[in-house]
Amino acid sequence: MKVLFLTLLEFDSLNERNLYCDLLREFVKNGHEVFVISPAERREGISTHIIREDNAVILRLKIGNIQKTNVIEKGISTILLESEYIKAIKKYFSPEKFDLVLYSTPPITLVGAIEYVKKRDRAKTYLLLKDIFPQNAVDIGMMSADGMLYRHFKKQEKRLYAVSDRIGCMSPANVSYLVAHNPDIDPDKVEVCPNSIEPQKSTSGGHDRTAIREKYGIPANKTVLVYGGNLGRPQCIPFIIECLRACRDVEEAFFLIVGDGTEYGKLASYVDDEKPSNVKLMRRLPRDDYDRMIGACDVGLIFLDHRFTIPNFPSRLLGYMQAGLPVLAATDEKTDIGRTITEGGFGWWCESSDSDRFAELVREAVLADPKPLGEKGYRYLVDNYDVNTGYKIIMDSIAK
Repeated sequence: MKVLFLTLLEFDSLNERNLYCDLLREFVKNGHEVFVISPAERREGISTHIIREDNAVILRLKIGNIQKTNVIEKGISTILLESEYIKAIKKYFSPEKFDLVLYSTPPITLVGAIEYVKKRDRAKTYLLLKDIFPQNAVDIGMMSADGMLYRHFKKQEKRLYAVSDRIGCMSPANVSYLVAHNPDIDPDKVEVCPNSIEPQKSTSGGHDRTAIREKYGIPANKTVLVYGGNLGRPQCIPFIIECLRACRDVEEAFFLIVGDGTEYGKLASYVDDEKPSNVKLMRRLPRDDYDRMIGACDVGLIFLDHRFTIPNFPSRLLGYMQAGLPVLAATDEKTDIGRTITEGGFGWWCESSDSDRFAELVREAVLADPKPLGEKGYRYLVDNYDVNTGYKIIMDSIAK
């Protein structure tokens, strides 16, 4: 089978470790040919080129800048994406006949390219639904539900759902939300296809753990609670700051926050102005360095804005589970990630509007033995979020 994966994720090899490369490698392992279109933004200074690997072809397509640029350039580049991807398919993949088109949200802006390949090749189409846009932007005040922009993206979203033969959602709550809020969608084509990775246990012990903590200036005798990932509006940085303030007197706890994002400056200002003794803020690290550091910590943290009405399910959960860390999540009530953590027996949950409850859970966490909790989390990962499970769900689904 020939598989086409359309993405805005930038990568040069399927050997990279992330949700999508892990999944595509599973297709290759099972004898399928995989073709990828991955963008190269103008600011990178890279021309369009093809990378060939065993049973895989990656087309790095030069596009306009859509990140780290001004609003006007981002808007123009985003509008042009559909036509650029269609032209690339015609130019570079015209001899190929694809059996399956895989794609994820974000974005919802490649729907024209999906429609083109589906019609041209009579291909099956499978959407990996990783966020529900534009409603997520409305929830946290980034877009108005009465605005022209919202109406435009809502039309794109409906087109995307319509062109998709199957829709794989991250959790049962996502399935329920999508079906309830989109009466035009046939419920029979919506299913759970969770975030999945190729598990590679990455705990650090003994000398390595001590050396890593020394390297990054992390106390050796504290329970280290780590947050790694995006620091933007979805994480509700003001609430994170409230939580850190509420935990200033929890002497056994040390908070390590690693990442980048539009709201990083708010956290940096808090750390600079109030100088909390039990908080360290760091910029994003290279993947291998980050994984080693996570393995030297004790508890993973997840934050989501309490205003969300859509059930997000952050993929960073899997990274913590892989490292053998129990997880403390502070989120909205709509997501079922907290239920997954608590019913799975590998962590704690509270609503992300109650910093006092968060502090109570931190006190529980520093008294707990993280090792058996983390082992439960790792077993849960292997049993439920192994990439082979995701692959089988997709293959069984498109065979129907």
